[in-house]
Amino acid sequence: MKTALLVIDVQNDFCPAGALAVAGGNEIVSDINQEMKRYDCIVLTQDWHPKGHSSFAISHQGKNPLDVVKMPYGDQVLWPEHCIQGSKGAEFHCKLDTDRASAVIRKGSNPLIDSYSAFFENDRRTTTGLDGYFKTLGIKEIYLVGLATDFCVNYSAQDAAKLGYTVSVFEGMCRAIDLNGSLELARNEMRDCGVELI
Repeated sequence: MKTALLVIDVQNDFCPAGALAVAGGNEIVSDINQEMKRYDCIVLTQDWHPKGHSSFAISHQGKNPLDVVKMPYGDQVLWPEHCIQGSKGAEFHCKLDTDRASAVIRKGSNPLIDSYSAFFENDRRTTTGLDGYFKTLGIKEIYLVGLATDFCVNYSAQDAAKLGYTVSVFEGMCRAIDLNGSLELARNEMRDCGVELI
């Protein structure tokens, strides 16, 4: 087992009608299910925020969603409340074939630190344990799909490359928020880290 598929945050709140909907987020589910058939190791990530998380705009007086604030770990985009632990919005899309997953990584559960990457929280020090899991299995190559290209997929892909994996992103099985040009920036950042965009 040398290759893994990492499925990023295909959750109700990131799909149409969700609290932080990514345009076309539901359109990738069928293709992801088909892609899963090619891998023995499939890991799903799941945003899993407590109520009142520090990344929510509502937690900052006078701030609105998409404002940027300084946190102890750097700049933080403030989001609408989304993927609250145990909520319908935090559940995986109902058509995603979760039975194929060998592991689920829940991230963003620390109320003081957001977590875009599947490998590290946004302080860039606190690990999720995924790197250790992959290394135990002998994983060398990771393919990424999911939501959103310019945030959680981007951060996960970059971290995977920095950790020494061979990394590819299937862009057709991702969708982006594209906040003020964030998609093109993310694509350039991933390429600069050696990530292959397919």
